[in-house]
Amino acid sequence: MMALLLFLTAIIILLAGFPVAFSLAGAGLLFALIGTLSGSFDPVFLEAVPNRIFSIMTNEVLVAVPLFVFMGVMLEKARIADNLLDSMASLFGSLRGGLGISVTLVGMLMAASTGIVGATVVTMGLLSLPTMLKRGYSPQLATGAICAAGTLGQIIPPSIVLVLLGDVMSSAYQQSQLDMGIFSPETVSVGDLFLGALIPGLLLVAAYILYITGVAFFKPGSAPAHHIEEDERPSLSRLCLALLPPLILIGLVLGSILTGKATPTEAASVGAMGAIMLSLCKRSLNLKMLREVMRDTTRISSMVFMILIGAAIFSLVFRGFGGDDLVREFLHELPGGVVGAVILVMLVMFFLGFFLDFIEITFVVMTWYGSFCMNYPAE
Repeated sequence: MMALLLFLTAIIILLAGFPVAFSLAGAGLLFALIGTLSGSFDPVFLEAVPNRIFSIMTNEVLVAVPLFVFMGVMLEKARIADNLLDSMASLFGSLRGGLGISVTLVGMLMAASTGIVGATVVTMGLLSLPTMLKRGYSPQLATGAICAAGTLGQIIPPSIVLVLLGDVMSSAYQQSQLDMGIFSPETVSVGDLFLGALIPGLLLVAAYILYITGVAFFKPGSAPAHHIEEDERPSLSRLCLALLPPLILIGLVLGSILTGKATPTEAASVGAMGAIMLSLCKRSLNLKMLREVMRDTTRISSMVFMILIGAAIFSLVFRGFGGDDLVREFLHELPGGVVGAVILVMLVMFFLGFFLDFIEITFVVMTWYGSFCMNYPAE
C-alpha cells in the first residue's frame, strides 16, 4: 500500500501545481522517512542516490538536451516563425481554413526545428491568434489549432521528450535482455525513437489539416476565406528565403541522426551552430539577445535535469516499497497479455495528458515502462 500511496501522493502534488522536481523528490523523501520510522522501508535504497545523480550528470546522451534547448530558444529569439507564418498565411490565406492550415504547417516546422512545446505555443499564439480572430475565425478553432500545433514539438523529432525517454528505454531494454540470458544485448537508441516517431508525427499533422478543412467546409463561418490581393501574394524568392533556412537546419540535424552519421549529441551541436548562423544571417544576433538565450537555456536545462534527479529519488523509494513488483503483477494479471498492457498504458497517458504537462507525463512513462520491460522482456 505504501508504494500505491506514494504514487498517488506524487500525482496529487503535481495536480496542485507544485514544481515537478521538488514534488517528486519531496514525496519520495517524505515516504522514505515514514517508511524508515515504521520499519517498512530499508534506507539502504537511498545510498544509490549519489550514483544516480552522477550518472545523470555524466550521461553523454543527455548532453543533447541543453543543445536542443539552445537551438530552440535561439530560433525563437531570432523570430524565424514570423517569416514562416507570414509566408504561409499569404499562400493559404485565400482558402477556407487557410490560416489554420498555415498555423499547423508552421507548427510542424517549428517543432522539427526547436523540439520545445512552450516556445512554439507562445510564439504561435502571439503571432497568429490576433490575426485569426480579426479575420473572423471562431475562438474555439483558432485557439485549438494553435495549441494542437504546439504539441507537435513532443513527437516530431528532434524532441527533448524522446531524448529523455531514449535514455530510460535503452537501460530498461538492456536489463530485460540480460534477465533473459542475452549477454550481448541490443540497444534502443534515441535515433530509433526519432525514426519511429517521424511517421506518426506527420500523420498527426495530416489529421489536424483534415479536421480544419472539414470544419471550414461544414461551418464556413468558423474559418472564412480571406481575399488576398495579387501584390500581397508571396513571391518565389520570399518563400524560399522563409522556408529553406529552417528546412536545411532540420535536414542537417535529423538527417545526420537517422542516417547514423552523428549521435544525437553531435547533431544537437550542429543544430545549435545552425541556429546561430541563421540568427547572424537575419542580423538579429547581438550581445543582449545572446545573454537572454543563454539565460533561458540554463533555466530550462536546469529544470529538466532537476526533474530527472527528482524522478531518480522517487523511483528508488518506489522500488524500496516494492512498487516494481506491484506494477509487474498488475500488468501480468491484465487480460490480453502484452496488447492489453499497452492499451492500458496508452489510456493512462491519454487521461493524464489532460491535466499534466509533458515532462510529468515523461515521468509517468518512465515509471511504467521500466516495469513493462521487466514483465514482457521478449516483446
